[in-house]
Amino acid sequence: MSTEKTVELEFSKKYDAVHARQYFHKHGDGWSRRLSDWREQQLARHALALAGEPDLVLDLPCGAGRFWPTLAEKAGRLILAADNSAHMIEVARHSQAPAIVERVRTFQTSAFAIDLDDEAVDCVFCMRLLHHIADPVHRLAMLREFHRVSRDTVIVSLWVDGNFKSWRRKRLERRRAARGGNENQNRFVVSRDMIEAEFAEAGFDIIGAEDFLPAYAMWRVYTLRKTS
Repeated sequence: MSTEKTVELEFSKKYDAVHARQYFHKHGDGWSRRLSDWREQQLARHALALAGEPDLVLDLPCGAGRFWPTLAEKAGRLILAADNSAHMIEVARHSQAPAIVERVRTFQTSAFAIDLDDEAVDCVFCMRLLHHIADPVHRLAMLREFHRVSRDTVIVSLWVDGNFKSWRRKRLERRRAARGGNENQNRFVVSRDMIEAEFAEAGFDIIGAEDFLPAYAMWRVYTLRKTS
């Protein structure tokens, strides 16, 4: 198990019981978010296929269990699901179908100090977390912890540059900074070159990358394999 000092990020403190329930309902609120969720589930399936359809997967952070049905599509797959917020885990267990929940073992832990032994799972599945991490030192710490826990692959999603939405967001951030309003920002665009260099530094090769909507959207899903 990890002996690293756990990094505490300010945004993670907001997920109390109320926020956890709101997070669960958010992705089904309106046709655009339902369409977005459908596309993210599709990207997750593609990434899992690239990873060789791993038998033992750690979903971290699991949030409200949004990806559990997709992870459970492979018969016999063992699913571990963890989150820094006990409230999120509780919402997930009460909101997902009982037949899915009974296949999932949940526990509370930090992505910076995962409460599992070295090479405990085949794949770490990490959706919608890295875009909250601004500091490259923190991203590397997390990636190295994923490297420790996985025996083979890691799947991550984050915001990257090189598309229309990232250009528009950077313009918005410049305007906010000019007004002195960027102090509470907790979502960040990372350059592709930078994050891909960080993957290599953490000990991963990229075996696949797929964009939510090429040339337009910021979301990109990477499938990584350990090199060392």
